[in-house]
Amino acid sequence: MTVIAVEYTYSDATAAARDEIRPDHRGWLAGLIDAGTVLSTGPFADGSGALILVSAADAETARELFRTDPFQQAGLVDSARFTEWTPVMGAFTDR
Repeated sequence: MTVIAVEYTYSDATAAARDEIRPDHRGWLAGLIDAGTVLSTGPFADGSGALILVSAADAETARELFRTDPFQQAGLVDSARFTEWTPVMGAFTDR
């Protein structure tokens, strides 16, 4: 399984708008969880962004998918980093 670590960065200036759009964003993520595409997701404790682990063919495929995220479409993500990650041990492996 190819796992892509998607790291979102947010600014304080978009906090109110993110609160408004969050139900749509989470609904979008829930659909991807149900489809088995999103493996895990959640915000950083300091509110600076979020980490989303995605099963995808490659980082570019994940990047294309995430263009449909309501947060992205509303311009609420300051930056997004897509990095292929190789799980060796733990929850996303057989060991």
